[in-house]
Formats: sequence, C-alpha cells, structure tokens
Amino acid sequence: QPGWAAKTAFNRAQILYRVAELMEGRRSQFESELKDAGAKDPAKGVSAAIDRWVWYAGWADKIHQIQGATNPVAGPYFNFTIPEPTGVVGVVAPQDQSLLGLVSRLAPAIVSGNTAVVLASEQAPLPAVSLGEVLATSDVPGGVVNILTGSTEELVPWLAGHMDVNAIDATGVPDELRTQVEELSAENVKRVHYAPEADPFDNEAQSPYEVTAFVEFKTVWHPMGA
Repeated sequence: QPGWAAKTAFNRAQILYRVAELMEGRRSQFESELKDAGAKDPAKGVSAAIDRWVWYAGWADKIHQIQGATNPVAGPYFNFTIPEPTGVVGVVAPQDQSLLGLVSRLAPAIVSGNTAVVLASEQAPLPAVSLGEVLATSDVPGGVVNILTGSTEELVPWLAGHMDVNAIDATGVPDELRTQVEELSAENVKRVHYAPEADPFDNEAQSPYEVTAFVEFKTVWHPMGA
C-alpha cells in the first residue's frame, strides 16, 4: 500500500486509465463471460465498466483540490486540510452486475491510494477473475488489488472482523449479514460504507464522494513566518 499511495496522483490516473485500455482490448472475453452469467446486454455492461474506470481515473489528481481546504485561523499560521488514503479497504462486490458492480465499488476505493481486498460475486465470479488478470498485466502494483472468490456467507465475516482491514465497502453484503458486518467492524472502529441505491448504468452511480468515503483528512499547521 505505501508504494501505491506514494505515487503521484497523476501517475495513478495514468495507471487506472491503462486498466480501461486493457479491458477494451479484452472486450470480447468480458462480453462472453457476462453473457454466460445471464447478462441481458453484455456489450453495454462492458462499455459501462470501461467508462467507469476512465471516470474515476480522472478524479485521481482532482480529489485533493475538491476535498482539501485552506482553513482560516487566528494567528500567523498556514492551516491545510488534505485527504489521505485510509489503508486497506475490503470490497464486497454486488451479486448482480458482476463486472460493472465490481468496478463501481473497486475504482473509487483505490484511486486515492488505498489497497483493496475484493470478494467477487458468488453467483458469477469469472468476470472478477478476468479483471484480476487485467490488473496483473497493467501497471497496478502487485498487492494493490487482491480478489477472493468463494462463499459470501463464509468470507464476509472474516473480512469485516480482520484487524488489518481499515474500511469496508459493504454495498454487496446481503441484508441478513449487514448487522453482523457492522458489529464485527466496530471492534477495530472499521468504517462501513454502503453506496447509495442507484442504477449501476446511471451517472448517479459514480460520484467523487465515493472516493472520499475511503480517505482520512489530515490537518497541518505551519508557521507563516515574518
């Protein structure tokens, strides 16, 4: 995580844009996998997932400008508030929209410099595995995105209770497990985030506030000098 977070915001944007390019190069494979998973319009799903990577890549070097601040203080000091990555984010992908839903949750989690442990859709994990291959052949450093497949019911409690996970995107957690996730997350004051309900194909499903859901804000005081 330190290596990914230490990259310049512009460099992270370039890398995530490269992920979108590689997905475009494997479009037919992703469309075939979504078709096998029962998607009604595989081509639309792949296009939307690619566009979502591009959209969030564009925010990599802008989120500091939008969410950071210069604060007025009484005294000869500069006072800045800047966003920093929170660390390791657990991402539970939605069961439906196994590609677009996953990208919509993963991209905002890592664009600021976080790393992610992703639990793929149990119903249709293959698109997530193929996305892992894309990430492995892109410039995303190894270990930034770690994709798990398996039983949601078995793996979600481990993800929520793990002390080295700093936040969890529980958007894909089934309703019957959400209370358990929140209780386990409270043990190490883990942030739990649920994305607002929206059609994943709609523009409302992408927001810079999904990026700031997984950042910490640091305020720095600095003497102004004479």
